[in-house]
Amino acid sequence: MTILHPKSNTAIFTPDEVRKLIVAIPKNINRERFEALLFTGCRYTELIEVHGKLERLQENTLKVKNTKAFADTRFRFVQLNNPGRRAVEYYLRSKEPLPNYIAWWGNLKAWCRKAGIDDTGVGVKSTRKTWESWLVTTYPNQVERIFLSQGHSRFIALKHYLTFPFSKQDKEDMKFYVDGW
Repeated sequence: MTILHPKSNTAIFTPDEVRKLIVAIPKNINRERFEALLFTGCRYTELIEVHGKLERLQENTLKVKNTKAFADTRFRFVQLNNPGRRAVEYYLRSKEPLPNYIAWWGNLKAWCRKAGIDDTGVGVKSTRKTWESWLVTTYPNQVERIFLSQGHSRFIALKHYLTFPFSKQDKEDMKFYVDGW
């Protein structure tokens, strides 16, 4: 079942789909990029901007430039769990940043097809929307902290991230990925 974000019709992955995707991505560098995008929930441009800047990784946070006009501060701190820290560290140390937006979008679609996943609505925002949805589903008592980490206003986050039809098994499986956040 494809879960689509209600506003943008962007696909939101289930934990099972993420497992299948990671296996379907043929190159290590692309798996690392995918995991860095997923485990940070960063915007595509934010992760490109931070590439190679290992000093931006501070314990379990990643300092990223706020790219939205409504942002009150120039930077925000993205909270990371241990898998997120590992993925970000690999990405920051990699020789090349993410490819251009169109190439990544095409890769995601191809990897979905290879993994037997419906690619309807899959795009570069899918990892970001997936991560925030998983966090809100798993940690509903920490929504303010999640929204700050993701760079969303409370209004936007409440309007778009609290009503996803994840199964009981999905919710249980999310814990493997978000534990320690």
